[in-house]
Amino acid sequence: MIEIKDETEKVILVGVALSDQDDTKESLEELKDLVSTAGAETAGMLIQNREQQHPATYVGKGKIEELKNMIWELRATGIVCDDELSPAQMKNLQDELDVKVMDRTLIILDIFAARASTSEGKIQVELAQLKYQQTRLTGWGRAMSRLGGGIGTRGPGEKKLEMDRRLIKSRIAQLNRELKDVKKHREVTREQRSRSHIPVAAIVGYTNAGKSTLLNALTGAGILAEDKLFATLDPTTRDLKLPSGQEILMTDTVGFIRKLPHHLIEAFRSTLEEAKYADIILHVVDASNPQMDEQMYTVYETLQNLGVKDKPVITVFNKIDRMEDTWVPRDLRADYHVKISAKTGEGITGFLQSIEAVLRERKVEIEALYPYKEAGKIQKIRKYGELQEEEYREDGIFVRAFVPAELYGQVRPEGVTPNNCL
Repeated sequence: MIEIKDETEKVILVGVALSDQDDTKESLEELKDLVSTAGAETAGMLIQNREQQHPATYVGKGKIEELKNMIWELRATGIVCDDELSPAQMKNLQDELDVKVMDRTLIILDIFAARASTSEGKIQVELAQLKYQQTRLTGWGRAMSRLGGGIGTRGPGEKKLEMDRRLIKSRIAQLNRELKDVKKHREVTREQRSRSHIPVAAIVGYTNAGKSTLLNALTGAGILAEDKLFATLDPTTRDLKLPSGQEILMTDTVGFIRKLPHHLIEAFRSTLEEAKYADIILHVVDASNPQMDEQMYTVYETLQNLGVKDKPVITVFNKIDRMEDTWVPRDLRADYHVKISAKTGEGITGFLQSIEAVLRERKVEIEALYPYKEAGKIQKIRKYGELQEEEYREDGIFVRAFVPAELYGQVRPEGVTPNNCL
């Protein structure tokens, strides 16, 4: 009987620290989690202190020799560099070490490819992968040749190279067309949401901060929520009724991470831009993570790159079930901040109250008597606004409520002006 089993790849993580204040060690720890999520095992780590990355081999000659010894001693099957390698760096390292050479970008792309489930997600991931591969075809003629080197074998490698380059270029063009159609559909959906006057809250945050767990806790969305990096990729929108009775749409977005590959940012731009068109940003933070401040900085930097600005922000410090009661959170960029545990439900009530407070700031207060013939307007207030008081009288219905400013003209009683309504 022959037993067949998959061998787990063992890799060595390699990083370059450019200064004493560099967070390369923490970055490698995160890379270790990424490698584990991708299905490999970390056998060791190596960090070199340099003023800049070696242009040809990422690390210097001495570290390459050290890597050779580590690969032999630890029986590693490859290395993963913490930065995106140039085509020349990747090729030179493969020639020197004679093992598989990968970088952070390749690992993240691999995880995204495994996790994408919707057609949009698959298109975006494949597009990012092809753009990554396209720049790495140059100079790989020998490796792609079906005949090998030597007299009489010139040409096939380069012909294969040109063929691959042409095929990739053609496929990228096709995917861009498909993605453009998806983007149009997403824009139509946004317009429909805008016409419905239902506010939208975008849930953003570092990967594995608990965004999907929060959405599940609030709406019962049933999204996969695991203690892994990039557990979910595809955006999900669910309706939530707040304690005041008002409806709000909650949209989950893909998690951010330091050194997020620019290919992915471009490919996922239409998805990430959900935050750009939202009314509120819900910034979910893993309060139990020692790198919390650095992760918050990464999120704000990514939002800035996407053009997300002038939006009210509620920072949600999640996973407080792992923290001490005396811990005090701080986020100077947020309008509000709350402490919650999406897992246990602690703090959820205060969180919903913060959402209502932000929405109220964007509303107009109505305090007026509605004739019974205009009772339909009160139903619209109940759906899109916040009904504080409703009293049925002989001469009409007295209402005190908050309504979205853009909806005010449609729901105010006839003959009532903004000056005499409050």
